[in-house]
Amino acid sequence: MKPLQVLVVHRDTVRRDELAGLLRRADHRTMVAGSAGDAAESLVADVDAILLDLSLPDLDVGALRRALDPQQRLEPDSLEAAERRHLSLVLQHTSGNKRKAAHILGISRSTLLNKVRKYGLERHETGA
Repeated sequence: MKPLQVLVVHRDTVRRDELAGLLRRADHRTMVAGSAGDAAESLVADVDAILLDLSLPDLDVGALRRALDPQQRLEPDSLEAAERRHLSLVLQHTSGNKRKAAHILGISRSTLLNKVRKYGLERHETGA
């Protein structure tokens, strides 16, 4: 089999490096990225395959699909997917400060905490 150029996208650096190492040992070429934004920049290179952590908080699956196949007409994201992505962006903007994020979103802190649990966004726990 001809070696592939594989883009490995994972926020956990240890996991990302392990996956890239496995692919290299199988004679594939790899590029790595730690976020969806970094991955988007890497897509300008010649990439045969993408190994993607689908739990990336800033991952816009719809935008990824459009970038990979611009001819395909796609359904819009669900409201739940859009809400998760927006909550993640606001939490990143506030460096995890939930009180500030709730204020920006116009919701109570307890509502925000429930949504953080619902969408598995606990990694933003650095704030108040």
